[in-house]
Amino acid sequence: MKCYFNILLEFDKTIVNETIENTVRNSQKGYVCAIESNNLTIANKNEEFRKIINNALVNICDGSNITWFLSKIHKQPYKSYVGNDIFLHFIAQKKYRHYFLGNTPDILHNLRENLFKIDPQISQMQFIGLPFRGVEKFDYPSIADSINKDKPDLIWVSLGAPKQEIFMSMLCPYIQKGVLFGVGAAFNFNAKVGPVKRAPKWMRNLRMEWVYRAFEEPQKNIPRYWGFLKLLPKLLINEIHNREK
Repeated sequence: MKCYFNILLEFDKTIVNETIENTVRNSQKGYVCAIESNNLTIANKNEEFRKIINNALVNICDGSNITWFLSKIHKQPYKSYVGNDIFLHFIAQKKYRHYFLGNTPDILHNLRENLFKIDPQISQMQFIGLPFRGVEKFDYPSIADSINKDKPDLIWVSLGAPKQEIFMSMLCPYIQKGVLFGVGAAFNFNAKVGPVKRAPKWMRNLRMEWVYRAFEEPQKNIPRYWGFLKLLPKLLINEIHNREK
């Protein structure tokens, strides 16, 4: 991984996938963060959170506009690797044991039904909700005990950023093996119920998914995007300066 906007990122999908596969193959552990505008903003304002992000096994760039800016600055054809895409990539392999953690009972129920159509073995895997509470109040040894008994290869966490990144960093020391992923709304996208849905493909192609998400959940997302836009000029100036060193 290399440092961009003060965050370690890997843009090569092959390296990302191989890093995860090798970790599973060697019965090791770690966590993966999907970097988008919100957790990028928080990481640049909060040093402790930035350490959590940069201690990840590998980080992917989940923001198409972040990727676009970095491509222009560094004159490289970078492409984002969206959390939902990495989620579906590893589900489609049909060779891993998965563990699904977080979100609501309704989302988890429909997610199981829809993923069953991709891999029928998933019907026998664990879909576990979590109580609504502060990230510091979870019983991490108990959660890890359930995971360790199940022995999954991949553990998908849907709590939303920055909560899921902090959650993974606090849970990881207690698990024996496996790769944790913070995938946020990927559970909602693939459950295909409720108000949170993925933007149409034409909007994604135009790097306008953020507009769709802003109107989908305005109270939550508009302040997040505004915070990113206020920070963006400083990030761009620093990145250009660092490139020229």
